[in-house]
Amino acid sequence: MRKLYVLLLAVALLLLAPPARAADNGNWAVFPASSPKDSDKLRPGGTPIAAQRPYFYLSAAPGTTLADQVTVTNKTAAPMTFRLYGADAYNTERDGGFAVRTQRETQRGVGAWTQPDRSSVTVPAHASVTVPFTVTVPADAEPGDHPGALVALDEKIAAGQGQLAMGVQQAVGARVYLRVSGPAVPALAVEDVSLAQHRPLVPGTGTSRSVISYTLHNRGNVTLNPKVELKAKGLFGRTLLSRALTRIPAELLPGQKVRLSEPWSGSPQLDWGDVSLTASAKDTTGSGGASFLALPWLAVGALVAALAAGVVGWRLRRARAGRS
Repeated sequence: MRKLYVLLLAVALLLLAPPARAADNGNWAVFPASSPKDSDKLRPGGTPIAAQRPYFYLSAAPGTTLADQVTVTNKTAAPMTFRLYGADAYNTERDGGFAVRTQRETQRGVGAWTQPDRSSVTVPAHASVTVPFTVTVPADAEPGDHPGALVALDEKIAAGQGQLAMGVQQAVGARVYLRVSGPAVPALAVEDVSLAQHRPLVPGTGTSRSVISYTLHNRGNVTLNPKVELKAKGLFGRTLLSRALTRIPAELLPGQKVRLSEPWSGSPQLDWGDVSLTASAKDTTGSGGASFLALPWLAVGALVAALAAGVVGWRLRRARAGRS
C-alpha cells in the first residue's frame, strides 16, 4: 500500500527565545552577523558571539534601503542546505505568541521588503556562513513598526512512519524589528468582553466558576508590551475580584488582535454586578467590561413553579366562587 505523506511545515522559529539569545533549535542557529569588534570572539564550539545583537533592530525612512548580514551556523556533523527568506510576524490565535508567515504565504511588510543575496545556502558541518541582505522600504510604507524575521528553512523533509506519514520541514528565524520613521501612534483596546458562568444546581453544594473572555486589540502602529488588570464588582459596589493577569502576550504587534480568557474560581452564586478589564501599555490604555447576573437557577425554577401553582389555585378558587 502506498504511503500518504502530509507536509507539516514546522516554522518553529524559536522566536520565543529569551532576549539576548540567538534563535537556535540545537541543530542550527540564525542570528545577526557579529560586529567587527566581536568577529574574533567565539563561543565554545566555534559559534560567533552575537549577544550584542540577538535580533535585528532596524530603522529607516520610507523609500530607503538598508543593508545587513545574517549568520547561519550548522551544529551538525553533516552539511545542511537552507532556503533563506524574509517573513512577516503576527500574534498566534492560541496564546498571542510571536510567529511568522511561511514562505508560501503572502508577505506584505518587512517579509516582502527583505531580499537575501542568496535564496539558498549550504553550510558545512560545524561551520557558519554569513549572507548579506537588503531591506528596501517602499516610498509609501506606513510609519511605525513592521516586525518579522529572516528565516533559514531546512530543505530536507523528514518523513514520519506509518501509512499516513507526516513530512516535517523545520525552520529557524532571527527576529527583525523594523521601525519606519513617521508618527508613532500607540493605541490599545479591550473588546468583546463576555462571561460564561458555571454554578452547582443546588446553591452551596459545590464551587462555582466563570470564564471571562475578551479580545486584546493593538489598534496602533507600534508594538506594545501590554498589562491587563481584571476587576469584578457585585451589588452595592462590593469588590469581588481584583488581580493583574499574567496570561497575555509579551508583545502585541501592530494591528493584531488576540482572543484571551481568564478563569474565575469561586465566582458568585447569587449576585448582580460587572466585570471590567483595563489594558495599558506605554502611552496608551483601553478598557472594556460586561455585566453579569448570578442566580441559583434550581431555586429560581422552584420559586417560579410555586408562584405559577399559586396563580392557578387562585384562579380556580375565583371560578368556584363565581359559580356558587
